Amino acid sequence: MVERPEGEPGAQRDDAPEGAADDVLDRPLPEGVRRRVVALTAESFGALTLAELPPPLRQYARFTPTRRAKFAGNAMAAALESDAVFRQRIAGKLRETQAELAEALEHGTPPAAADPLDVAAAAYVLRPEGWVKLVAAAGEEAQRARAERAGEEAERELARLREELAQARGEARSEADRIRVDLDAVRKENESLRRKLRSALSDVKRGEAAVRKAEAATAEVRDRATTEKTAADSEVRRLKARIAEAETALETSRRSAREGRSVEDMRLRLLLDTVLDAAQGLRRELALPPASVHPADTVEAVAPGRMTPKDIATRALSEMDPALLDQLLALPQAHLVVDGYNVTKTGYPTMPLDKQRLRLLGGLAVLAAQTGAEMTCVFDGAELAAPVLLAPPRGVRVLFSKPGVTADELIRQLVRAEPPGRPVVVVSTDREVADGVAKAGARPVASALLLKRLART
Repeated sequence: MVERPEGEPGAQRDDAPEGAADDVLDRPLPEGVRRRVVALTAESFGALTLAELPPPLRQYARFTPTRRAKFAGNAMAAALESDAVFRQRIAGKLRETQAELAEALEHGTPPAAADPLDVAAAAYVLRPEGWVKLVAAAGEEAQRARAERAGEEAERELARLREELAQARGEARSEADRIRVDLDAVRKENESLRRKLRSALSDVKRGEAAVRKAEAATAEVRDRATTEKTAADSEVRRLKARIAEAETALETSRRSAREGRSVEDMRLRLLLDTVLDAAQGLRRELALPPASVHPADTVEAVAPGRMTPKDIATRALSEMDPALLDQLLALPQAHLVVDGYNVTKTGYPTMPLDKQRLRLLGGLAVLAAQTGAEMTCVFDGAELAAPVLLAPPRGVRVLFSKPGVTADELIRQLVRAEPPGRPVVVVSTDREVADGVAKAGARPVASALLLKRLART
């Protein structure tokens, strides 16, 4: 044992048993004793200076006892086992904190009421005479306590398992009873299903018998139909033969009629010659002049050399040139039909409807005064909430479509009302309207063309 100055913590006492240092623990420390030794060392660790600590333990000097035991437990146990000086310093701190337990151990009389693990941990650090036996006895005591606790826990676990077994048996009996009841219900349902199955099989058999009967009746009807078809084919052939005979007889009768009618034709020709001769004599007696007007002269059309809307269209003017509209309106008896809202919503769509109508009609009045052409402006009456009080401008006819009739249909009616050959110009960007009036003989132009022409007035 290393000698220490008197008064140094953990110094070897002069009256310590001489054989105490010769005791050697021939087995590892019991786990419980080891934990108590580490905890005891961690508590005494902070009372030592940094120089008094072994180098491997100095890094844990500022740790709390709990963290020290957690992170430096193995290092402290190794230092206690291998470094006698460090162990004596820890023993000195133990004598200060647990003086009564240390003194009892050094006298070989550990307290009977003390925890065996605490006694073994203190004996391991102090190393009094017989400390190995104390450590071994504490280990055995701890093992016995663990065995007792394990036995108690086993008893409790066994009791719990017995309760669970009893509960499981009860539940199993309840489940068996329930299954038995369900089985009875299933058996009853099975019997009911069997009865229904037998009934269904009987119905199937009856159905099969009915099908066989229907098939037999169908075969009989088919045979009868075949027989009737054969008879009908024979009748058709007989009728065709009779028709051929009738056609032959008809041709014979027609030939006879033509031969007999030749005499009547000769009589009619003679009568006609008589009438013609009488008419010529009447014309000589009356001295009638030759006719100067023929029925063809009463049909209104475009004579050679006169311009038509189609002639205007073939000239070199652009479809959007306002001069094209002037040429169309210069035709004799030209009639301009305007799709009102189509023009206004193309030129000034943001204005209210009443302002759109007034602006368009004002421009048409000026155009009518300039060209002298007949002008009709058509508006859709479906967009009106009430009748419009409007004084049509001079030279412009204003029309609103009736309920249920669109402005497009009213324009087509106006075009169809005109006699063939009259120049009619329809202003609308609506393709359906343009195609419809073109088929009726009118000349469609775009709304933008009229807007350009009105901008010049």
